[in-house]
Amino acid sequence: LIGRLMFELPEEMGLIAIAVRQTQGKGRGGNVWLSPVGCALSTLHIAIPLHSNLGQRIPFIQHLVSLAVVKSVRSIPGYEDIDLRVKWPNDIYYSDLMKLGGVLVNSTLIETTFHILIGFGFNVNNSNPTICINDLITKFNKEEGTKLKPLTADCLIARTVTVLERLIDIFQEKGPNGVLPSYYKYWIHSGKQVRLHDEEGPIAWIVGIDDYGFLQVHEEGKGVESVHPDGNSFDMLRNLIVPK
Repeated sequence: LIGRLMFELPEEMGLIAIAVRQTQGKGRGGNVWLSPVGCALSTLHIAIPLHSNLGQRIPFIQHLVSLAVVKSVRSIPGYEDIDLRVKWPNDIYYSDLMKLGGVLVNSTLIETTFHILIGFGFNVNNSNPTICINDLITKFNKEEGTKLKPLTADCLIARTVTVLERLIDIFQEKGPNGVLPSYYKYWIHSGKQVRLHDEEGPIAWIVGIDDYGFLQVHEEGKGVESVHPDGNSFDMLRNLIVPK
């Protein structure tokens, strides 16, 4: 629906589709995403000029959306310590333990404008198939003696889009350095080890992401290199390879 409409509407008009239930959700590489009632499910259209900070670094969009989902919860007064985090490149996690959402970005370049379709879904009030944000809130209330209220999918979709707009504005003005401190605050990877090339490959330590959104790792004796996933495995941090 949005793919047909996005070229017909005036540039200044925003466009989003929101689903209560999704029966044919798609993930990376054609993977199926299960979407029971209780998920926040939407597809958002944005236009990004090619000759802009973000237009020159389009892979960053998935990172900005993942960060916006996390901040949609953790920027609410009282909810700052709910352990919702970002997993590179496009997942939302409970701590570093369990996935509860994801982002899928498709882009089309028309003349000098990127038309971006952002699909994002995250568990708000459904404990299956993994865990949900309201489960984390309940757990936090029990542990801390607080009385934080459950959140709704509608509220969090609205907050995510609002936060994303701000992050895009900051990125367009300041580039990656404008958003990376906030991204690193909420990601799960600082100082973690990965193996390069295959499961028996050399060990490297994650240090950050580069100006184009690729993961940066430090392999002993070789300095810092940028890497990306080799294929579309379920665990995107396995079998990382160094681009030639």
